[in-house]
Amino acid sequence: MSAPLAVVIVNYNSGRHLGRCLRSIQDHLTDAPWQCAVIDNASGDSSERAAEGFAPRVTVRRNEANLGFARAANQGIAATSGELVLLLNPDCCLLPGAAEALSAELHRYASCAVVGPRVLNRDGSVQASARGDPTMVTGLFGRSSLLTHVFPGSAPVRKDLRVHLAPAAGDGSVEVDWVSGACMLARREALATVGGFDERYFLYWEDADLCRRLRMRGYSVRYAPRAQVIHEAAGSTNPTPREAIRAFHRSAYTYYATHVATSPWQPTRSLAWLLLEIRCAWKLLATPSDRAGDGG
Repeated sequence: MSAPLAVVIVNYNSGRHLGRCLRSIQDHLTDAPWQCAVIDNASGDSSERAAEGFAPRVTVRRNEANLGFARAANQGIAATSGELVLLLNPDCCLLPGAAEALSAELHRYASCAVVGPRVLNRDGSVQASARGDPTMVTGLFGRSSLLTHVFPGSAPVRKDLRVHLAPAAGDGSVEVDWVSGACMLARREALATVGGFDERYFLYWEDADLCRRLRMRGYSVRYAPRAQVIHEAAGSTNPTPREAIRAFHRSAYTYYATHVATSPWQPTRSLAWLLLEIRCAWKLLATPSDRAGDGG
């Protein structure tokens, strides 16, 4: 990787994960200049202190309140200066060659603004990190819905969850609608053209929104499965389970009203709001306070 790399990590009560994440960056970016900004959203577990052992390359900004992912990510982008920006969750660990492979795809495709890796669970199974644009059907065939588990090979699932995609021979990536914000490499200049993340999103769907706005500006988004990271989902950034459920549904409606039913007079906007309210209420009833919220 020839270009300077800025790493931005939004931390919130990540426990032991942040230290592991930073160690993976340090271990696998030995041949590239990099800097990292950890934006801590008022963690109560002192997890941000893990970054102190990685100074001076890693700096910490502590917010007095949890400002949400989008706003904190924008703070991190503003606090760094690298030409390329790696957005990374603290519960992610880079695997060897991941950053280099992502950077290679950005250099291969001048119109590409964002590229994402193959995201793995700790057991090696693949997370659905490359996705199709959300629609009304997404709520029925989402990543964790019952219909997706019953009909994993159905057309709606294959359209929304692009885990089956593979680059053509000789290529390292394939174009998709959006990639997960758990790990994405972006061009700083492209982020600037759309004003970074939309801060109306407290948590969830800000990555889909960002990628869609970039594509509307003529950029492309790509998925590079040869680059790999491990993501221990729900290990960071989430508020309490019930707050996370509410945030997910609020963000889903914001996305739908912004990109799909753009007029307040469209009947589908009211229908989407009603369905999301019902789904949110059902999730809250089914989720005790000591269980993790479901990301949809």
